[in-house]
Amino acid sequence: MTRVALAFSGGLDTTVCVPLLEEEYGYDDVIGVTVDVGQPAEEFDEAEETAEALGLDHYVVDARAEFAQLCLESVRANATYQGYPLGTALARPVIADAILEVAEEQDCTGIAHGCTGKGNDQLRFEAVWRSSDLEVIAPVRELGLTREWEKEYAAEKDLPVEGGSGGDWSIDTNIWSRSVEGDDLEDPNYVPSTEIYAWTEDPSDETEEIEISFENGYPVAVDGKEYEPVALIEHLNELAGSYGVGRTDMMEDRMLGLKVRENYEHPGATTLLNAHEALEGLVLTQEERQFKQQIDQQWSQKGYEGLIDAPLVSALESFIDETQQRVTGTVTIRFEGGQARPVARDSTFAAYSAEHASFDTETVGEIKQEDATGVAKYHGFQRRLANEAIAANADDEAVELATDGSGTGDDQ
Repeated sequence: MTRVALAFSGGLDTTVCVPLLEEEYGYDDVIGVTVDVGQPAEEFDEAEETAEALGLDHYVVDARAEFAQLCLESVRANATYQGYPLGTALARPVIADAILEVAEEQDCTGIAHGCTGKGNDQLRFEAVWRSSDLEVIAPVRELGLTREWEKEYAAEKDLPVEGGSGGDWSIDTNIWSRSVEGDDLEDPNYVPSTEIYAWTEDPSDETEEIEISFENGYPVAVDGKEYEPVALIEHLNELAGSYGVGRTDMMEDRMLGLKVRENYEHPGATTLLNAHEALEGLVLTQEERQFKQQIDQQWSQKGYEGLIDAPLVSALESFIDETQQRVTGTVTIRFEGGQARPVARDSTFAAYSAEHASFDTETVGEIKQEDATGVAKYHGFQRRLANEAIAANADDEAVELATDGSGTGDDQ
């Protein structure tokens, strides 16, 4: 008997994949695997009900702790892609690993997903699965299915599916972010209503300040209360979301080259990333901060691609680990006008002296202000030389044009 494991959410795409895997690909048995990375409880209820209606053996894997830890690793790398925190991208390798493990335990010969051929997730899933001996199947991509065709097929087969928001939007949720796309949102000129948001309230005039504690670059406490990673992220999602923090409406460049309209909510992630960057600004030297921007960008790119286990990432994290040994301290965040703004920071590792920087002190330790005169004279010296040479050559050219008559402008 041939068996295939399907990444199963109970939504439209994965539900129609179940009969297609049997009818079009000839599998005798399909099992569904749902991986918990922080989705709402109703999504698991929907998946369970749909699986039961389909007669599908259904496995649920709790990967919240693993995913939350990866999210905190992304904080240490200040990881964003084109301005938004990586949520879906980081979740996919975690989900793929969990599904592969179930597939191997259940003696599957194939493993499948419901991704289209236009998105990023097909690449992220398959980057994990193609390291195994299982056949990788992508019915939606390989059969060229559209969402409208899937709706008609589901109605024809009387499949138990709603598709989320009546099938209008494609929504992906985990503890780090919530994404909404599809339907009217595909038009860049369409202004979405607030009904697309579930985690964030509209910003108001209310403000609140909280203190986030970090140890070695990891956030560990809020207002002195320690949290495990999952609980920490969930707490900040709720708190920051109530102030309208963490909405992104953007045109995103996908890996395949397509530009797409995406809407995201990420209140907790935004709060932690802003706080972490503020603390790094206090404790890291200028050279470390400048070089780490390159490291962070490379880490973020690999995270976006779903290649977080690449050898390059391991090398990048060696540098990140070294810098994060001093990223210990506290940051005060003010929720204000839909923003999570750092307003204070403190660390015993601060590469800063208030006395030295103050305009009210005469010296910088043993350095007198007048000692900066020599530096000021040298500053811009090369620029002055270059500009003088440019000006001198321009004058010579003007003289040459005048003497040979070519620049007189007189009619001949």
